[in-house]
Amino acid sequence: MLPRRLLCLLGLLVLCRGQEESLPGESCDNFTDLDFSHSFMGTSLYVRLLLYTRSNLGCGQELRHRHLSSQPLFNLSLPTVFVIHGYRPTGAPPIWIDHLVRLLAKQEDMNVIVVDWNKGAANLNYFIAVTNTRQAAHNLTSFILTMQEEGASLNSVHLIGMSLGAHLAGFVGASLKGKIGRITGLDPAGPMFAGATPDERLDPSDAKFVDVLHTDMNSFGLQGAHGHIDYYANGGFDQPGCPKTIFSGKSYFVCDHQRSVFLYLCALNQTCSLTGYPCSTYNDFLDGRCLQCEAFRPASCPMLGYDVSGWRDTLLRLGQTKAYFSTTATFPYRKASYRVDMVTWNQYLRWAVVYIKLHSGRSATETRIDHKLFRFEQYTSTRLLAQFDEDLHPIQKISMRISTGNVIGPRYKIRLLRIRLIPLDRPDRPLMCRYDIIMEENMDVAFRPLPCDSYP
Repeated sequence: MLPRRLLCLLGLLVLCRGQEESLPGESCDNFTDLDFSHSFMGTSLYVRLLLYTRSNLGCGQELRHRHLSSQPLFNLSLPTVFVIHGYRPTGAPPIWIDHLVRLLAKQEDMNVIVVDWNKGAANLNYFIAVTNTRQAAHNLTSFILTMQEEGASLNSVHLIGMSLGAHLAGFVGASLKGKIGRITGLDPAGPMFAGATPDERLDPSDAKFVDVLHTDMNSFGLQGAHGHIDYYANGGFDQPGCPKTIFSGKSYFVCDHQRSVFLYLCALNQTCSLTGYPCSTYNDFLDGRCLQCEAFRPASCPMLGYDVSGWRDTLLRLGQTKAYFSTTATFPYRKASYRVDMVTWNQYLRWAVVYIKLHSGRSATETRIDHKLFRFEQYTSTRLLAQFDEDLHPIQKISMRISTGNVIGPRYKIRLLRIRLIPLDRPDRPLMCRYDIIMEENMDVAFRPLPCDSYP
């Protein structure tokens, strides 16, 4: 069955069709812009391949399927990235296509080819769009084989697919026996693919390297692990800042799913970095059990984005890897993450939620670590993952408080023999320590952090 969100969305599309400006110039070949009537009546599949390079970022050039080496701007010796959109129920062009093309071109000199299968994806009947992915994949496979015949290397081919486009990319890779260099799946579509066998969806054997980002596994996205590395933003389910009720209109249905594209765009931007921490489960990640990435040293933990050279070989050696990260609600999405190690000394067992606030000048940022109650007892080491919406530096003061949920009776106290904060994403910054602190329930205790190397 289709998710309830998808069924409800189809009833709202007439009221919320997106718009995007066409590329300028009569000589440009633009992405097919259909209106809602096309989706209502249905369209016959037609695949167009629009080439963009650093020389024509604002003006796509449609490629023919033959004599590729003689076509202007198409350099078969360069890497080629194919951008593949998903289901388009309104027929409007994806708002993110132009942004993705431009950011990819900044990574290195390459051919960026937008796979425009809007005639085939634009249909109120989602089942027809799913069926069309196979035929569109056959068309794209033939084109890539022609590239190979004319001198291109399959290893230099990278397919980036959003939603249904991720499975379309997988079908292409399977047809080419997994010999293409890479496939990136952005929240692969879940409806009609849940429970599918590997040959019926994207899977690691479809390319030499497959990376997947999940943001909406409980609705439009596909649950599970389907790449050499699967990134799960905020656990892969509900995304911060996305509406929680149907009264928000179209955004309620598509926000979590589309967040995969915006996180990937953010990752391609040099000012944004999203580090994934390999872990068995999201809860283990939140508990601070998977924050060191020993298997990847001397490189860092794997990061979402285009350049995977630092950890690709390690991932291929490890097999399928799950990696988790948390985000803020808005760009640049990146949270400031700290590992917090505490050694407690108190005679009686206490269970508590922990609040930590960082201060820098007049600015402050606070986090509540409340996904579970933490256990504090005598001579026990406790590790927490503290994530803040703002990255403040330098940290001049830290304040903490605990809440045990005790309503009646005396305020409980917890004595910390040591607390140490380790910046996870900023190894150049010093560790921060403090010793012998007594915290009383629901009361802030503030202290100035000291360099950890000042103490044994």
